[in-house]
Amino acid sequence: MDFKDYYKTLSVEPDADSKTIKTAYRKLARKYHPDVSQDHQAEDKFKEVSEAYEVLKDPQKRAEYDEIRRYGGQQSAPGWRQREGFSEGQTGQPFEGDFSDFFNTMFGAHNHAGRGSSGHGGFQSRTDFSQRGADIETELPIFLEDTLAESGQKISYSLPYRDDQGRVNSKKKTLNVKIPAGVSDGERIRLKGQGGQGFGDAPSGDLYLHIRIVPHPLFDVEAHNLIITVPLAPWEAALGACLEVPTLTGKIKLTIPSNSQTGQRLRIRGKGLPHKQGQGDLYAVLKVVMPATTSKESEQHWQALASAAAFEPRKEWRK
Repeated sequence: MDFKDYYKTLSVEPDADSKTIKTAYRKLARKYHPDVSQDHQAEDKFKEVSEAYEVLKDPQKRAEYDEIRRYGGQQSAPGWRQREGFSEGQTGQPFEGDFSDFFNTMFGAHNHAGRGSSGHGGFQSRTDFSQRGADIETELPIFLEDTLAESGQKISYSLPYRDDQGRVNSKKKTLNVKIPAGVSDGERIRLKGQGGQGFGDAPSGDLYLHIRIVPHPLFDVEAHNLIITVPLAPWEAALGACLEVPTLTGKIKLTIPSNSQTGQRLRIRGKGLPHKQGQGDLYAVLKVVMPATTSKESEQHWQALASAAAFEPRKEWRK
């Protein structure tokens, strides 16, 4: 059985005082905490520093350990054989526990079992280290229509948790959440206490929902305003028209003035997205489009129009 140098584990000198030992332990415990460390050996290293602190924080255990250490950890050290891990009157196997064989041989299970508040005997119940649970970030896609009023959404996400032995696993968690009216793309919603499990007496972390607006087939978004492209036939642009235009809440009548131009914007008040100061607007952007094909009769009409209009669309080029 190998001797464990607990001072080396905590990176402190053998004459370090209790405050130095506690500070070193807290630093390493945070570094190797299974919930935050990326080290694939984090759980084992966390157990090692917890075991070292369990011994060095206790004056009696530390004195016994120093006695063994002065003899280089040899089993010939005074008192070693009196601590071979058997309770009084026991003749079977050495004590077993979450700590190492070296610890169990020196101190026996009866010296360290049941110290935690959880009663499970896992290593996490024997440490006074505590840390707030990790925050979790996840995206929540929603439709534009869902932003018009408060809506309920069911979300599922992967939640890390720690079992009684300190092993980190994950489980699926489902929540019904209320999405406030007027949320915008990229907005962040906090759900307090729905994140990762806290360690010790510390609280759980939070869940943050990042709102992602699903692209709409008809509308573009500019802040709290909506944009819709309205195709017009050439004669509708020239003569004017009354059209049905879709909005998020149904169709409305829109009057197109005569002599309208491609790119012209018509404002429709209050048909955009809600926000704290009120309601955004809908902008109809006009776009003149040509028929895909023309008949001989329609060509004749276009020719007559060209002759009658006396219109020069490129006169600006002459300046």
